[in-house]
Amino acid sequence: LKFAVYLSASGVEDLERADAEAAARLVRLVGNIEHHGKYRLLAFDKNYNRDGTANLAKTEFYVPNEYVFALTAKHPELFEPVISVNPYRADALEELEKWAALGARCVKWLPNAMGIDPSDEKCDAFYRKMKELDIVLLSHGGEEKAVEAEEDQRLGNPLLLRRPLDHGVKTIVAHCAGLGDNEDLDDPAKKRTDNFRLFMRLMDDRRYDGLVFGDISAMTQFNRIGHPLSTVIEREDLHARLVNGSDYPLPAINVLIRTKPLLKAGYINAAEREHLREIYGFNPLLFDFVLKRCLRLPGTDRRLAAGVFMSNPALSSF
Repeated sequence: LKFAVYLSASGVEDLERADAEAAARLVRLVGNIEHHGKYRLLAFDKNYNRDGTANLAKTEFYVPNEYVFALTAKHPELFEPVISVNPYRADALEELEKWAALGARCVKWLPNAMGIDPSDEKCDAFYRKMKELDIVLLSHGGEEKAVEAEEDQRLGNPLLLRRPLDHGVKTIVAHCAGLGDNEDLDDPAKKRTDNFRLFMRLMDDRRYDGLVFGDISAMTQFNRIGHPLSTVIEREDLHARLVNGSDYPLPAINVLIRTKPLLKAGYINAAEREHLREIYGFNPLLFDFVLKRCLRLPGTDRRLAAGVFMSNPALSSF
């Protein structure tokens, strides 16, 4: 069922032509946004064991680096490529160097699904190479629902990302880790704590100023609104370290995007809701952007800074 929902959201009608149809829809959606800028296409590596062998039984899906580079080459005015390299693969360093030489500036991880423990010392050589090449890490934070990962949700603990940060690797925590909970690794009793609170601990750690960033994609989904969303709007001191993302195709799954709870909570008003619903029918990607620009801290006029939606000078290599 989940696979069918993703196919529908991606505009796929013929499974035999799924790649072509999904790509064509994405090109249309981005191209129909005036002054659209560039969207980053994310590759997605396989799950690997620590011995360097691929674990296909735990590989939910796979998007090769070659694919995102090829699609970007066809539409350079629309896209930038983001590679995905599992640090446990035997050729991880070679793969990183190869794609960096071709212009890759960012690596995408979803530790919960890829079997990566970001705090594993086995990743140290990979982090050193990332630092040397000035490559940014975009890593999922918090619980993962879109991809099967129930056995490894602990790998989404934001505190595990201290290891790349300690190596000086600029790290973007996807979704600001706004879902689920994990062990508080700083607590001797290892009590479970909201992933978002663990993420905020990283953001408030002065050692990581200029190194740790938060991505706000998916934070407006009905199962994520509340304390995390209110906090990122309220904490204006952190806006310079927030970046926007769409998490596409999830914005095109209308069961996840519910404007009524946002209205009831005070994040948007009734007029905005009506306009947003009209935009959604035209272009879910544009809807996602406009919604976030409309958001306000309930009971106030405070909003996310415009800079959140622009190129971040602190991530110039990205």
